[in-house]
Amino acid sequence: MKITAIGADISKNDVSCSYSLINDIENDIHKLIEAGAHSAALTNITGDDIVISAFVEDNLLEKINQGIVNILRKNAEDIGDVAGISDNPETAGEGISYGEANIRQDRYPDAIIVAFDTYGGESFVEDVANSCIDAATGMSGLTDICDKIGGQKKIPGVGYVSSETDDPIVVASVEDIESVGVIAGAMIGAACGNKNTYLVERGTPCNVIPGSVIFSVSAFMNGNVIDLSIPFQERSRILK
Repeated sequence: MKITAIGADISKNDVSCSYSLINDIENDIHKLIEAGAHSAALTNITGDDIVISAFVEDNLLEKINQGIVNILRKNAEDIGDVAGISDNPETAGEGISYGEANIRQDRYPDAIIVAFDTYGGESFVEDVANSCIDAATGMSGLTDICDKIGGQKKIPGVGYVSSETDDPIVVASVEDIESVGVIAGAMIGAACGNKNTYLVERGTPCNVIPGSVIFSVSAFMNGNVIDLSIPFQERSRILK
């Protein structure tokens, strides 16, 4: 089994996602369950970017990825990132973001999804995302984590996107519920240690000075989505 996550900017503006866009996508998530996904959800809403994630058996990965893209295309206010997908790597453009990780068959699927949004395609976002991957790699309780960000990418069942894709996704699968906080904490700390990078709550508009990167962190557990920014804000308060 795998966790797959696809993100895209399909908003009509460069700052936020409208309530109607969010509702329309959430109303179509059932199509992924009907197509065979173990569970699926709109996991991250970050600035003008959204991420749809699903737990899926390996043999259905391409079908579910296609289903996610179909939902994005159907509900797009602006075709945006979906237009960058190509069957030919030479003609691929700035497109959708993708991450996947393996899940052990004897584990109930739990995952952490980190999604980034840039206002002007700030190039250092790749370093921020990769620092999250580096921080989690090798940690106790980690099952698997997605490949490093950067370069051209082939998305199974969908096609190619170019290295210009600028709002990456980091996906990690975990062994047990107690590992979620530890691994997510390491990823959040690594991201926040980078310049001009800010943790935001799910659904927060990109209200930052241009030249900055925002990111949201979701736990996808038992088919439910938990916005981890809220408990981590409380956890990181300094007691006096």
